[in-house]
Amino acid sequence: MQQPKHRTVVGIGETVLDIVFKNNQPQAAVPGGSVFNAMVSLGRTVGKAFPGIRLVMASQTGNDAVAGIITDFMRQNRLDTSCIQQDPGQSTVSMALLDEHNNARYEFFRDKGMPPFRTPRIPFRPDDILLFGSFFAVSGATGPQTRELAAAAREAGAIVYYDVNFRKNHPADPDTVAQNIALSDIVRASDEDIEALWGDSDPARVYRERIAPHCPNFICTKGARPAEVFSPGVRAEFPTAPVEKVLSTIGAGDNFNAGIACGILREGFSRERVRQLTAEDWALLVPVAMRFSAAVCGSLQNYVEPDFHL
Repeated sequence: MQQPKHRTVVGIGETVLDIVFKNNQPQAAVPGGSVFNAMVSLGRTVGKAFPGIRLVMASQTGNDAVAGIITDFMRQNRLDTSCIQQDPGQSTVSMALLDEHNNARYEFFRDKGMPPFRTPRIPFRPDDILLFGSFFAVSGATGPQTRELAAAAREAGAIVYYDVNFRKNHPADPDTVAQNIALSDIVRASDEDIEALWGDSDPARVYRERIAPHCPNFICTKGARPAEVFSPGVRAEFPTAPVEKVLSTIGAGDNFNAGIACGILREGFSRERVRQLTAEDWALLVPVAMRFSAAVCGSLQNYVEPDFHL
């Protein structure tokens, strides 16, 4: 493992307060959001171990008590909040309804009267990392601004990581997702994502037809089954890490993303190397991601515990 150089990791995405229900009863209320969860886990690991790495969350909140909970939580977890746009209105709240297998179904409550989100101005440097995806990257209200930031990161030589994280109720079409893919160096999607978005359950075909023409690297996660990774000339599988007792799958994919970012930082991968990942490179990244993912499945939190060890 190399000592990471001074780099910046930027996450752009939605911030919400997740109220977790099991058997119709609330179990926990925790700050969340797809990219947000990954950034908090990076704050608790990379941010603690390597203070020279700057971790920036870019998002929008209201000016209510929920916003205070979310921003205080970010600061407690070593995240820079200077790119949080706070506007008059109500912050987003979600209900995460766990089934008998502790898989979550979500209902979101958003303030549709919020002022427009403004693209944050962030001076990216070569080999910085941008994480983006999910609703924020496909919504008509925030997708264009997200792509503008991703384009700026790409132009500066930063590593751009896109998590499709598609939901059937997302107001998106494949063309919007294709624009996001074209800006990225690594794309991750679950088997459920590719089925819902493209009606295709074959990750190899999705990589060949949907990803590879625009982005060299694809990760397809499959819940408890092994993940598949694809790069030019590379196709490999990696098993999931063991979980003693699954309490919730909320944040599993988000923390997989955090683990990939952590691996890139620990191993000192440049953007040039990320664009040419080998099977050996993937073997340095994916097991770390699986550990992050497994850690949150054994918890009702959306992120790894503060004492999680790299």
